[in-house]
Amino acid sequence: MDSLNPDDPRPEFQQVAAILRAQIVTRILEPGEQLPSTPELMQHFGVARATIQKATDLLKAEGLIVGRQGKGVFVRQRTERSVGLRPHVEQIFVSGDVVIDFAGFSAETLFGVIQEPLDKLRSGTLGAETVTIRILVPDLSLPIGLPSLAPDGEDSPGVRARMDRIVQRSTQSIADTVSELAALGLIKSGSAEVRTVHMAPLFKLFILNSTEAFFGFYPVVQHAVAVKGNPTEIYDPMGKDATLFHFAKSDDPESIESQYVEQAQIWFESVWSSVARSCESA
Repeated sequence: MDSLNPDDPRPEFQQVAAILRAQIVTRILEPGEQLPSTPELMQHFGVARATIQKATDLLKAEGLIVGRQGKGVFVRQRTERSVGLRPHVEQIFVSGDVVIDFAGFSAETLFGVIQEPLDKLRSGTLGAETVTIRILVPDLSLPIGLPSLAPDGEDSPGVRARMDRIVQRSTQSIADTVSELAALGLIKSGSAEVRTVHMAPLFKLFILNSTEAFFGFYPVVQHAVAVKGNPTEIYDPMGKDATLFHFAKSDDPESIESQYVEQAQIWFESVWSSVARSCESA
């Protein structure tokens, strides 16, 4: 990291901000990466705490970094695909309590991103003490609009049954793994509860420890799938094509990102506690 230039006429905080900004823009500091601590930055640049604070405040105002309560300052996660969710999920499994709320279609992405952290809990390389996962998925026992037959959008019990098998595979795997970890005493407690709602989700939402949220829309695509062994054209909400937007609570409760995470949690709680129904098989 560059040092301050004594011949630069700009105030020290602007110089510090410029150096950090350049590292962010050129991706020397990657999206989601934690900045050095305030004492480390003070030592590197040879400046006072107030100078570092003013520099980081400037970068926060520019939307380049975000402060997370009790964790530090991070390069803001810009728009990215679901693979970008993985390091954030693994980070909350490092220690303490893990709470993940998911709303969406099949929970396949959720299973994909938590499989490795759960395996690391089993091997002892991560140290989370409790794991609580709540999964909100559609009730596919009755027509809900999507998935449906193409090109007329008609309901198909066979298409819904196919999707239900995908949902059950993902959610049951999550529930079984969390229960096993708790039964083996590798975590103090663990639960994975699944509830269904009678509607077709048009977006996916992940909320991590009530401090971060990832949100993405499901594009509806037409493609052929096997239904009872026959190729069938359907309209399908495709989670793998969903771009996720990342929001994180900051030290400012009035910031857009802080308010987004809070409102996402309120929305989840309202659906979970009202129209959602327990899924016995999970």
